[in-house]
Amino acid sequence: MLNVEVVLMPKYLGDSPMETKTVVVFDVLRATTTIVAALAVGIQSVRAFANLDEAKTAAKANPGVILCGEMNALPAPGVDMGNSPGQFGPEHSGRNVFLSTTNGTKALNAARSAGNLFAGALVNASAAAKAAASTNQDVLLLGSGTNGDIAMEDTIGAGAVCDHLLETGKYSLANDAARMAHRLFLASRNDLPRVLRDCQGGRNVTKAGLEPDIDFAARLDVLDIAAVVDRESLVIRRWP
Repeated sequence: MLNVEVVLMPKYLGDSPMETKTVVVFDVLRATTTIVAALAVGIQSVRAFANLDEAKTAAKANPGVILCGEMNALPAPGVDMGNSPGQFGPEHSGRNVFLSTTNGTKALNAARSAGNLFAGALVNASAAAKAAASTNQDVLLLGSGTNGDIAMEDTIGAGAVCDHLLETGKYSLANDAARMAHRLFLASRNDLPRVLRDCQGGRNVTKAGLEPDIDFAARLDVLDIAAVVDRESLVIRRWP
């Protein structure tokens, strides 16, 4: 039996080795949802940057990329687009995205020592679970948090993947954070838009006038796309 554990945010990772684990990172509102949404419309790749200045510098050296970034939920100065999952359309197919966000891209960077690394969200929970299970490793589900605090929406996303992994019969929940995440998901799954609006992340997004982003992110298993992260470059592509 393989283990699935949840770590609620990167600062709780401690010194636990991740080289033999598959890690799935969640920033449901909104980075990992945006990454999956971009890949769904045909974006070739998304490269995650932990720092917006680094993303801007890299974009200058790579003409034609779409530079996406946010500051206080809104598009950051000097970027092409913000961090909204619904901003991509067929006209962006085939292009590459450089993305830097407050929480999600930093969490991806924190997990780059993992044996395998994926980006997960509610919109692709089933696909993310399938990709993670294919590695036949223990799975660690990592929340990004919101401004230094635990994010309820990330915990719910992790709980959704827990649910799918448990259905395979190959996994057991290995810590209380995983048990809490699973129970929170089960209690929320039939009312996800309202629950996400009530999260601090949802309140922040609503305050920024971007409430449609919540409705996009609150849809369970609508995108059959897994997003695999190259651990060295943090370039994210469709899996397999």
